[in-house]
Amino acid sequence: MKKKIIIALLVVAVFSLSAVVRIKDIAKFRGARDNQLFGVGIVVGLNGTGDGGTLNSPLLANMFKNFGIPISEEDIKSNNTALVMVVADIPPFYKEGMRLDVIVASLGSAKSLENGVLLQTPLYGADGNIYAVAQGPVSVGGSEVKSSVNLQSRFKVTGYIPNGALIEKEIPANIVSDNSVTILLQNPDITTSARVATAINEKFSVKLAKAVDPASVRVQIPDAFSDDIITFLSIIEELEVIPDQAAKVVINERTGTVIFGGNIKISDFTLSYGNFVVSIKNGEIDGQEATISNLISALKALGATPQDIIGIIEELHKAGAIYAEVKVM
Repeated sequence: MKKKIIIALLVVAVFSLSAVVRIKDIAKFRGARDNQLFGVGIVVGLNGTGDGGTLNSPLLANMFKNFGIPISEEDIKSNNTALVMVVADIPPFYKEGMRLDVIVASLGSAKSLENGVLLQTPLYGADGNIYAVAQGPVSVGGSEVKSSVNLQSRFKVTGYIPNGALIEKEIPANIVSDNSVTILLQNPDITTSARVATAINEKFSVKLAKAVDPASVRVQIPDAFSDDIITFLSIIEELEVIPDQAAKVVINERTGTVIFGGNIKISDFTLSYGNFVVSIKNGEIDGQEATISNLISALKALGATPQDIIGIIEELHKAGAIYAEVKVM
């Protein structure tokens, strides 16, 4: 016998309010951005797991030449070295002498970088200038773990050097332009952009901010902070707003997981699915429209499995009864 659900009678409305967050947590200032660095280097000290010297011989020969050690490429046939790509991200405002984490990855046929040491490697920016040098022991993770559980094998041709790069040159970062700064939202949204501008204007009791588009808010720097811009930016970062988001339901069929945000509403419908007949009448629960949250709660209370719930949500989406984007993974 099919179980019938009348949403308007069986469940209690559940309302979820968006979190109040700092502007600092959802946005950044234009110009305050990371930059990518890269370089090609040599890892030495490998226990026969290198790339055989077929790729790194010219590089090694040139390095020995710079050290004043005469040696030919033919003399270098060691499996204890490997040619590697070295990459790092340099955050904004980092100064000379500060350190960065680096990632090292084999470029050749090396079997493992375990226990290797990266020789001093210059790291270049996109403009071709050297901004840091990297050097140090390469870590490829912990020891192998034996377990009855099938664990994923570690990639031994990729390694990590904590604080392995030393900054030699600062990358200029300018966040002020025409006596204004621009706030960039991590998740562009028209409503959130407008709320950020409103929060700033209310804080300073004057119209300093204007939402330019869903991703950016331009803020004029008041005369009172012309010589103390950092304090002004700090005040802006600490202001709190309620970010908005488009209604979305994410379904992972492999794990039976349904993730949804916001107050996602459902239109009136009647659906027969397996042992369930799902029906929403008048679209209201205590004066509010029915929501995905209430639907899932009602189905779970009647013993629906995750697969049942996912199947019902997918059918409702196909019928256009859910006012949200539905993404199936």
